[in-house]
Amino acid sequence: MSSSATGTPSPYYVPQPSRHPAFASFGLLFIIFGAANWINDADWGKYLVLFGMLWLFWVLFQWFRDAARESESGQYSRKIDLSFRWSMSWFIFSEVMFFGAFFTALWWMRAHSVPALGGIDNAILWPDFKAVWPSIAPGTTASPAGIIEPFQVMTPFWLPTINTALLLTSGVTLTIAHHALRAGHRGTTVLWMWVTVLLGLAFALVQGYEYYHAYTGMNLKLSSGAYGSTFFMLTGFHGFHVIIGMLMLLFITLRLMNGHFTADRHFGFEGAAWYWHFVDVVWLFLYTLVYWL
Repeated sequence: MSSSATGTPSPYYVPQPSRHPAFASFGLLFIIFGAANWINDADWGKYLVLFGMLWLFWVLFQWFRDAARESESGQYSRKIDLSFRWSMSWFIFSEVMFFGAFFTALWWMRAHSVPALGGIDNAILWPDFKAVWPSIAPGTTASPAGIIEPFQVMTPFWLPTINTALLLTSGVTLTIAHHALRAGHRGTTVLWMWVTVLLGLAFALVQGYEYYHAYTGMNLKLSSGAYGSTFFMLTGFHGFHVIIGMLMLLFITLRLMNGHFTADRHFGFEGAAWYWHFVDVVWLFLYTLVYWL
């Protein structure tokens, strides 16, 4: 903790130089280099990706542990807490823009790109193409050039609806845990946090089965035209965010079990909760625009 000339403790904590950023970059280098060679048919690339991920997780574990120790030792003041809140707010705002770009791409394809391809100026080149969304319908073709295999369209019943119920329920259980923490009931908080983590895990497993069914039973793939690419792009990125959020909640739960956080000071919990509720809201938009419309 830095101090002023008068000996009064500074409200800003200045950490010691850390090896963690350099070590994390080292792991990311292995992941990117290995992935680049893996997709170019170098079989050894996947082992390099695995090594890089294990290295990165090891670094992140130590990094998070050090940050938790700093917090629990009382080195974070109210001003630091405020800076964390602003940082998390801007991070979630960047995530809103991230998904906003993908939703805009979906709208542009449905409202502009596909209708333009079905216009009269393209009728001579592609007489069998019909401007419909999803980009396949009886008696029409989704691929004038014949490069896209026939596929089935994903409907909201029943796996997506089950996942919606799981995610919304997890938002409720997380809110119950938050109220229990503010009331000082640590045991109740831990219980409902574990329920929330398990609901998040169930969502990821159901979506994994949905992808398996799409590929094997419906022939719906990432290469299935504009519909397939946008479907997997939106649901896949959201599923990735669910996994990240679930890990955040898992770490918070483990910290709660170790006696971390109090009824008055628990922004680590709140930051993870903000992120999880953001994931819930994005899913509601995705569930409506992708599965229903």
